[in-house]
Amino acid sequence: MSKLYVGNLPRTVTESSLEEFFQAAQYQVESIKLIRDMDTGVPRGFAFVELAAGVDLEKAIQDLNGQTIEGRQLVINEARPQRPKSGDGGGGRRFDNRPRHGGGGGGGGRGRGGGGGGRRRF
Repeated sequence: MSKLYVGNLPRTVTESSLEEFFQAAQYQVESIKLIRDMDTGVPRGFAFVELAAGVDLEKAIQDLNGQTIEGRQLVINEARPQRPKSGDGGGGRRFDNRPRHGGGGGGGGRGRGGGGGGRRRF
């Protein structure tokens, strides 16, 4: 597989501008996966680019790593395969409003004997 990790991208980059960058360097692109923030849809600053079959990946990295797009110096490496996900579903985001650390105290209490307080009952 000839897939590249392309990092340090400007937030304004698009799939088409990234494809134009590779074509200008004489590399034919098969696919581009621009990673976006799930909530806002704004690019997160990196992408995965699959080059056409038969492209010398090492040469492409050597040619393109350090080049700039919109003033940002790109970091280009061979993409590593995604690690298989375990079935436990752990990690990720929390979707509740509970505090992340500890539970916090509950106030001082009333010392030994406790109770009392509140409205007086007759």
